[in-house]
Amino acid sequence: MKTDTKLVTAGRPHGASPAPVNPPVVRASTFLFDSLKSFQTAAKTPFDGAFYGRVGTPTTFAFEEAICALEGGHRSIATASGLAAITATITAFAEAGGHLLVPDTVYEPVRRFCTRTLGRMGIATTFYDPSIGAGIAELITEATTLIYLESPGSGTFEVQDIPAIVDVAKARGIATAIDATWATPLYLQPLSLGVDVSIHAATKYIVGHSDGMLGVLTTNAAVYDKVRATAQDLGGCAGVEECNLALRGLRTLGVRLERQGAAALELAEWLETRPEVAQVLHPALPSFPGHEIWARDFTGSSGLFSIELASHDPDAARLFIDSLQHFSIGFSWGGFESLVLPMHPESRSLPLWEGLGPVIRLQIGLEAQDDLKGDLGQALDRLTAGQPDAR
Repeated sequence: MKTDTKLVTAGRPHGASPAPVNPPVVRASTFLFDSLKSFQTAAKTPFDGAFYGRVGTPTTFAFEEAICALEGGHRSIATASGLAAITATITAFAEAGGHLLVPDTVYEPVRRFCTRTLGRMGIATTFYDPSIGAGIAELITEATTLIYLESPGSGTFEVQDIPAIVDVAKARGIATAIDATWATPLYLQPLSLGVDVSIHAATKYIVGHSDGMLGVLTTNAAVYDKVRATAQDLGGCAGVEECNLALRGLRTLGVRLERQGAAALELAEWLETRPEVAQVLHPALPSFPGHEIWARDFTGSSGLFSIELASHDPDAARLFIDSLQHFSIGFSWGGFESLVLPMHPESRSLPLWEGLGPVIRLQIGLEAQDDLKGDLGQALDRLTAGQPDAR
């Protein structure tokens, strides 16, 4: 079955006539059983059907089924947010006195979780250069239990050599997990590359309308029970309404992502020609370091990328952002609207970002391309003039 067909059909009711186009929204904390025997039978396999609302309802299971079909995995698990999916995965493999390997370009809340929460539990984290590839073998210790990846990296979009890292991990018997939110399941298939757990902040492109917080992870058969048990223990269950919003978002994910990705790449190519821009951080650009790896492992690009301004004036980022009319300032991305946000990679050391201009992240939405291009152009012009337009 082709991906576009999966997007339309996965997680929908089949086999009954008549059946609704969309699965019903089942809101429940308690499920009732007609006998103690049926209750006890369900209790033996609480991950495999309606048992208690925190484990999921048929709406939750429909969403998990749809994502699993797209990821090509064993099972998927819905969580309360993308961060909840990540922390459940990392915790599943963490051990007292253990050691984790995490890219230095990781999403900042994940860094805080590793250093602040896991650190006080005696679990050490080494933050590595995302371009390390097979060289990660030199960082592995006897205590290493997980190699975590995020590709492209947050805000600066470094592309990791996933197969090379996975080969090293498998040779040492170490689990791997990746945050693949930028590419969605449509443009990257981590499990087919040997990764054990593929994670998505469904809040982004999967929900797609900036109105739901949701995470989802998909595993192979070998690690499913361990990850599912940890997600259950942590209690970060997905909301039924959010799962329904994500199912609805999936139906248009293909067409939204195709348009947003094409628009973003066209704008990125144009921004490379602007003298006010020192560099464009977009993996699909041939000029971007790691582009060859991106072209090998990914099948498309999404609508999120960054630019580094040529000006080193501390006020340049504010002047640029405050001049924009069609880009709103706000966290997150992946919705239908264009967004802008300053990034601060200067806090990282691998790779080193000292002495560079301000980095600004752009989320390209579904507005008219000419409007977005004109807006970016006038904001760049104002960097030279030195005056922002009144918002």
